Amino acid sequence: MNRRPAFWAPTLVLAFIASVLLATPAGASEPWVERAQQRLNALRCDSGPVDGVMGRHTRSAIHRFQSRHGLAQTGELNDATRQRLYSATAKRCDLRPVPARSGTGRRIVLSQRQNWVWLVGPAGGVVAQGPMIDNPAEVSPGTYRSGSYCGRAGRIAANRSYNRLILRNFVRWAPCGIGFHRVPQYESGAQIHADWLLGTNLDRSAGCIRLTRGLSRRIWDFTTTRTTVRVK
Repeated sequence: MNRRPAFWAPTLVLAFIASVLLATPAGASEPWVERAQQRLNALRCDSGPVDGVMGRHTRSAIHRFQSRHGLAQTGELNDATRQRLYSATAKRCDLRPVPARSGTGRRIVLSQRQNWVWLVGPAGGVVAQGPMIDNPAEVSPGTYRSGSYCGRAGRIAANRSYNRLILRNFVRWAPCGIGFHRVPQYESGAQIHADWLLGTNLDRSAGCIRLTRGLSRRIWDFTTTRTTVRVK
């Protein structure tokens, strides 16, 4: 009687597993990811194209959703995030209330925890708001004022950094080189990173507050006179 070698069954199992792995390439579309992307985009969290791939753009949207709901910013669809995402009470990422105890009157408010900026009018209404990237190691919570510091101009339409990057709509608000500005651009005009990284901890600035083109322009117009800046 012929007998197969003892290693026959395990060998077949390993071959089957290998074939499954080869048939499912990295970056393949997943239905559960596609569903999450659709929900994130419906909530204005900017997940990018609905392609079923858990890429960096989608993870940035999860960061924004988590920060909006006070969850740990992991960029992962963990149980707590998934439960909140599909609940009827899930909130939009692009509209957020001004943080409590952030002062009164006309001011700009920054939340380092949410990576978010609000422009508040004299009566307390929100004039504009949007995502940012900052560097908490460079700026501490507190109250500041826009304007000139250390003998440097308070407002520069196209400031140039030490490495020749262009910082458009630069508004200084803390000593000595801290300001608001659009995401830095190369001489070619290309940005150093995409706007969809704003509102996350996936990048860090050199100390300034990086913003979208539109929000940087709103702050430029909002700060024609010295303006209070409150960091939370």
